[in-house]
Amino acid sequence: MTFFQKPFNKQLLKRLVPYFFLTTTIVILVFNDAFGETDELIVFSLLFFTSMAIWMIRWLVIQIKFILRLKNEKKQAELTHLKSQVNPHFFFNTLNNLYGLVGQDTEKAQELILKLSDMMRYSIYEGQNDWVTLADEIAYLDNYMDLHRMRYHKEISIRFDVDAEDRSIQIMPLLFIIMVENAFKHGVEKLRADAFVHIRLKATKQLVDFEIENNFDAEEMDGSEGIGLKNLKKRLELVYQNRHELEISTEPAGLYKIRLRLRL
Repeated sequence: MTFFQKPFNKQLLKRLVPYFFLTTTIVILVFNDAFGETDELIVFSLLFFTSMAIWMIRWLVIQIKFILRLKNEKKQAELTHLKSQVNPHFFFNTLNNLYGLVGQDTEKAQELILKLSDMMRYSIYEGQNDWVTLADEIAYLDNYMDLHRMRYHKEISIRFDVDAEDRSIQIMPLLFIIMVENAFKHGVEKLRADAFVHIRLKATKQLVDFEIENNFDAEEMDGSEGIGLKNLKKRLELVYQNRHELEISTEPAGLYKIRLRLRL
């Protein structure tokens, strides 16, 4: 194989380009001192430095694109990791409850199994998407609360009021469930009686306003923030940076409020 038949090495050429420009610049400076400012040298120098400027601009654009791609890949990897941390214990606890219900009320058990199946499908498949419709998120929350109503052998007040102008708007998946899980885990499950979880969702094409209010046992609260809420804040910063407001308040009387507003 002759020299001209060898495959073209693009990587080698890229490494040689800076040396070419440096060497040629030195040669131009030497010739300029030796021969003075001749027309030929001026034209050549002008073309050369123009080419070098174009190459440097191209190199800068490539580097910027590379950095942006790395940042985007890091962002996607972090989002995937945070999504995977949605509490799995609820599914296992619900399966245990369904096992006991099968022998008591077969028809109700079948209905709840379908709801659980829909939730698991949504969490595993749709939850990995970048965006889902608001309608899908609402259905997911409805199923979650129906299953919770089945779990408890005590009177609880669960209310979910929805006022959505357009349920086809796109939002990040598995966003609201973190706040809903928090309300049940630290409120309903800890209280012996009179537990409530009231949820309000209002949405337009420009704004989503999600609010939860629940009571809790003040003696059970340690004041620390759970992993779920920390993950929620990280996800909001990654996807809705400067387009969200998250307000959390706790009242001494045992009332917990969390409100999230998203600008679409």
